[in-house]
Parts: sequence; structure tokens; C-alpha cells
Amino acid sequence: MSRIILASQSPRRQELIGYILSEYEVIVSAVEETLPDGIAPEEVPEYLAGVKAQAVAAEHPDDVVIGADTVVILDGQVLGKPKDADDAFHMLRSLSGKAHTVITGCAILQDGRMTTFSDHTRVEFYPLSDREILDYIATGEPFDKAGAYGIQGRGSVLVKRIEGDFFNVMGLPVARLKREMERVKALPRQTQGDRI
Repeated sequence: MSRIILASQSPRRQELIGYILSEYEVIVSAVEETLPDGIAPEEVPEYLAGVKAQAVAAEHPDDVVIGADTVVILDGQVLGKPKDADDAFHMLRSLSGKAHTVITGCAILQDGRMTTFSDHTRVEFYPLSDREILDYIATGEPFDKAGAYGIQGRGSVLVKRIEGDFFNVMGLPVARLKREMERVKALPRQTQGDRI
């Protein structure tokens, strides 16, 4: 029986996939995340999810591999993980008082066939003072997160409202992923329907 492998080092994704699966393994992709020229910002997460899944599946062709990638898009620009505190400050300053889109792309690879999809959530921030931003950066939370914030942590106090899937902003749209896995028959029968 094939294993299900999550190709992500994100502790948040590892927690969330546990809502769907009672058993899975984590194997992190070491692939370089380079983008093709001219790719639209909205296509980035689905593309990178596929690249990660394919890299792990190349070493584990008999297993089901799930890849995921999350980006924050503001005014047509992709905001990734901040490089340092200054970068985090500029990202959070640009998000202050505005709405942005969080997109998580997912890829399910099994038997050499890949299924991909993306989920979109609209997030609006309160206007933020420089002191609020600096205090948040001092927590250390922004540095491993797209857009320099974590909605499930202390970054929750920055968020005015969301439209869409909360878990998508965390990094994995679990309800949609469960249904896609059922559709392509990648979800083991004994876990279907009993975790969510």
C-alpha cells in the first residue's frame, strides 16, 4: 500500500494535514524554487507546489505526494517570506489598512499523474502604526511566513476581516484538499470522512 507524503517543512501544514490523515510522512523537497519567466503572480503557488511534489515523487514513485505553496499578493506583486527585519517592516507597512489575496497552491501526485488546484482568500488589515509593526516583528513570528505575518498567531491582531478559508491563509486549504484527494482517489478509504 502506498504511503502519503507531505512535501513540506511547514509545521502549520503538518498540523493541518493531520485533520485529514491519521498517517502520513514528511519528506522535504530540496528543489530550487525558481520561476519561469513571465509567470503570473496568481500561478506561482500552484506551479511551486507541483515542483515540490515532483521532486519528492521522483524519489518515491510508488507513493502519493502532496506539495503546497502559499503566497501573498498585494497590488499584483508577490510577497514571499521576508529576508530580514527591514524587509518584514516594509511588507507589513505595505499591507497596513489594505486588502490582499492569499493563495495556496496544492499538488497531488500519484502514479505519475499530477492534479493541482489553488484556493484564494481575501484578507484585510487594520491600519498599523510603526510601533505595532515593530512590536510584532520583535516577536520573531514574521520571518518564516509569506507576507511577514501568521494569521493563526500574534499576527491575528493585525487582521480586520477575511473572506474565504482561514486555513488557506495558514498554508493548507484542508476542506478543499480532502475533497480533491477523494476525487482522485488518493485518500485511503479508512480515513475518508472520519477526520473532518
